[in-house]
Amino acid sequence: MYVKESAEIGGRELTIEMGKLARQADGAAVITYGETSVLVTAVMEREPKDVPFLPLTVDYREYTYAGGRIPGGFFKREGRPTEREVLTARMTDRPIRPLFPDGYSHETQVIGLVLSADGENRPDIHCITGASTALYCSQIPFTTPIATVRVGLIDGDLVLNPTVQQLEESDLDLVITSRRDSVVMIEGGANEVSEELIVEAMEFAQPAINTLIDLQQRIYDQIQPAKREVLAEPLDPAVIERTESAIGGAIHEALGIVDKIERRDAISQLKKEFLTGLTEEEAEHRSDYSEAAYYLVKSYTRKGVLTEGFRRDGRAFDEVRPITCEVGVAPRVHGSAVFTRGETQAFVSTTLGTSDDAAKVEHYEGESWKKFMLHYNFPPFSVGEARFMRGPGRREIGHGALAERAIVPVLPDEDDFPYVLRTVSDILESNGSSSMATVCGATLSLMDAGVPIVAPVAGVSMGLMKEGDDIAVLSDIAGEEDHYGDMDLKVTGTPKGITALQMDIKVEGLSREIFATALDQAKKNRMHILRKMSEAISEPRAETSEYAPRIISIKVPVDRIRDIIGPGGRVIRGIQEDTGCRLNVEDDGTVQIAATSGEAGLAARAIVEGLTAEAEVGKIYWGKVRSIKDFGAFVEILPGTDGLLHISEVADHHVKDVREHVSEGDELAVKVTNIDDRDRIRLSLKAMTSEERDLTEEQVAAL
Repeated sequence: MYVKESAEIGGRELTIEMGKLARQADGAAVITYGETSVLVTAVMEREPKDVPFLPLTVDYREYTYAGGRIPGGFFKREGRPTEREVLTARMTDRPIRPLFPDGYSHETQVIGLVLSADGENRPDIHCITGASTALYCSQIPFTTPIATVRVGLIDGDLVLNPTVQQLEESDLDLVITSRRDSVVMIEGGANEVSEELIVEAMEFAQPAINTLIDLQQRIYDQIQPAKREVLAEPLDPAVIERTESAIGGAIHEALGIVDKIERRDAISQLKKEFLTGLTEEEAEHRSDYSEAAYYLVKSYTRKGVLTEGFRRDGRAFDEVRPITCEVGVAPRVHGSAVFTRGETQAFVSTTLGTSDDAAKVEHYEGESWKKFMLHYNFPPFSVGEARFMRGPGRREIGHGALAERAIVPVLPDEDDFPYVLRTVSDILESNGSSSMATVCGATLSLMDAGVPIVAPVAGVSMGLMKEGDDIAVLSDIAGEEDHYGDMDLKVTGTPKGITALQMDIKVEGLSREIFATALDQAKKNRMHILRKMSEAISEPRAETSEYAPRIISIKVPVDRIRDIIGPGGRVIRGIQEDTGCRLNVEDDGTVQIAATSGEAGLAARAIVEGLTAEAEVGKIYWGKVRSIKDFGAFVEILPGTDGLLHISEVADHHVKDVREHVSEGDELAVKVTNIDDRDRIRLSLKAMTSEERDLTEEQVAAL
């Protein structure tokens, strides 16, 4: 059955179609906005899996054909997912995952595929709405539709679904996903905006989200899919009672152990001994008893917060764990810091590079160069585990991207600080909020490296536990509070405002009132963390590390670039060999000189300036006589630039033969008296004073 519904969103028509493409999938929706189209499919395996978790996979691909391009490289086809594809897949997964029913264990896959990209409308948000449509309007037991929009801030006004061009001018890039009555996910970056504006943006987005949900409902009413039933079998109360009577008290006591590893090992040992001691009849239901032990740990943790009003580590709900900061910990690294908060610790380094070190990024829009990279690593020893170390996974990519987004708004302008920057966070210990420790550590290491950031950035993770009317908003959540809680809201910012935020929830929705409370609490925590960071380093160092390259950036006329390069690159290679510097010449005439010492950089700069300098009327130059004619001498005053010293300008008196005064190869000071409209340069000795004629080469250079 083919169904098509449309509505106006942000001044443009958005269309959802089902029943035309990918008809063998359980659900397949095509969302078109402008000339951007995204196909999103959902498929569920027919038999459930015996697993205690939701086996959901989300993938997203942006093939270059969508933008009318052929990919680069030898093979001319796309390889592993790009960072942007991974981030969009994660952003799609997070809001739909909590909305599947309890007990659902069918292998389910959602795939988003960009069919067409107009370069004006970003396809990522439509993947989320498309996933909701494909799931809701299929037999898959997904019964709560959601929708997503993007909100920008241009000249103080909120803008719905800003174009790519508008986003370049926007102070806000906020992706909001909601049900009809409550928000389920938020992710975005901002240029130091207020908490109040974020809440205002949520309210601004909701009418458009409701319109998109109405579209899905109209499609659902026409298709009327027969939803598969999910029979969730709750734990037998007798099993819970038996487990609690056996080890409940011991678990409660073990949860009071402060050290994370000791606490984990103690609970694991209790569970192991309990399961080993089961009777033969009870052992047939071993998995139920194991699940009951997990239930007790979760229940006691939540009960302590919601009913008894305390956290296991003794902190107040709005209290941040103890913080220590140290900078300059690795002497050969350009900038380094260790940020420790409770049992979470990040070693963060910053490396300064040249434009040759920029990362090449290829998307359907074309190629671009990335000059700031923040990478996040999570080695297994950080949580006391031993396992294989592979390449970065989705978690590492996601956490790194969030931290990078948090730092970008405070980076200096490239003209003022022409370095390529790479910041790496290695998590050495982890017990919650390692991405926020990365943000704090990144700020410290950038300042230690002498990067003139606009303002320091700190981050904090906020949690939530909610059962009925009992609500607790928790600051700086530890690992168990994240695992057993209902929300993970990460907020980063400067003293002035928010630079990035990301919210994941496990409950079906979150009211704006609770969200506003969490933002306000996060602001107070952020200010506290910033004060602690300032005790280690209060402002960027005045000088970069002695081991960092010295970069000198100058601008030359575009038509003089050839003089720096030379035939076959001979001139630029010669400069690099003579000075030991690296030169990078861009198409706009920007020349970056990377040197290991200031002296070498200045020498290379002098050569480049000499090669590209242009003569100025009234200025004295040190020149060399290249040839002599009856009417005068041609003198090279700049590399490749000659001027005519006419016979009438050689002396104050009449000169019969120029050769009586100068010879080929002579070096002397001359003054430029005229440059005509054909760029012909006239030189003079007569126009100079006797003192000027006697100047040496060094004296001329100093003028």
